[in-house]
Amino acid sequence: MIREVIDSLKEQNKKAFVPYIMCGDKSIEYTKKTILMLAEIGAAAIEIGVPFSDAVADGERIQEAGNSAIANGVNLKVIFSMISEVREKTSVPLILMTYLNPIINYGIENFFRDMGNVMADGLIVPDLPLEEFDFLLPHLEGKNISLIPLCAITSGEDRIEKLSTAGSGFLYAVTVAGVTGARKSFNDDTMRFLKQAKKISKLPVLAGFGISTPEQAKQISEFCDGVVIGSKVMELVNAEDYESIEKIVTALG
Repeated sequence: MIREVIDSLKEQNKKAFVPYIMCGDKSIEYTKKTILMLAEIGAAAIEIGVPFSDAVADGERIQEAGNSAIANGVNLKVIFSMISEVREKTSVPLILMTYLNPIINYGIENFFRDMGNVMADGLIVPDLPLEEFDFLLPHLEGKNISLIPLCAITSGEDRIEKLSTAGSGFLYAVTVAGVTGARKSFNDDTMRFLKQAKKISKLPVLAGFGISTPEQAKQISEFCDGVVIGSKVMELVNAEDYESIEKIVTALG
């Protein structure tokens, strides 16, 4: 489903916009409202963060949101219930972003069973290295769930190829050597990395980490198939500034 949406946009000369939100930052009801608004604006897919106390890939803004969600009692059981309700109103692909610990704590078989039951479309696990993909892949057999690989700016050609072969949906190209959060600019190394990933990857390539403005989204997307934006989207959502989010979608074509 995720790959099909990105390919369809490509046929229309458009790039994919995938916003990230932390589930339950304000409340579950607010998260449901936000998902529906982002889908209406034109999100190709929506990445839903699972709150976790040791979110090593996340910047300050997302960690704060995760702590707030944990304080609100948000966990995987609550998130699956929320997705089930959202599914009645939108078919936009929904991607869970979580670390391994919550999956293992929930029970791996239970986790993927419930992902399938609520028709979640994809999974991003930042602390799952390529060498450990087989820890989860067997549980995806027979389910329409994409395991989306993350590719670092330091990755060589061989690793990019292996990641794109092992994963599905799209290749998540991390544009910076660090955690999430807005950046003022990107250097030539970022563009070279994206061009390399695009050339080698067997999957569509979406760039993420640090993108915060329509201009940056447009600049980055010239070298890949779309962008993932988290911290800035969450800032705009909390301000209920959906007009600024629409400008990002418009910049992508």
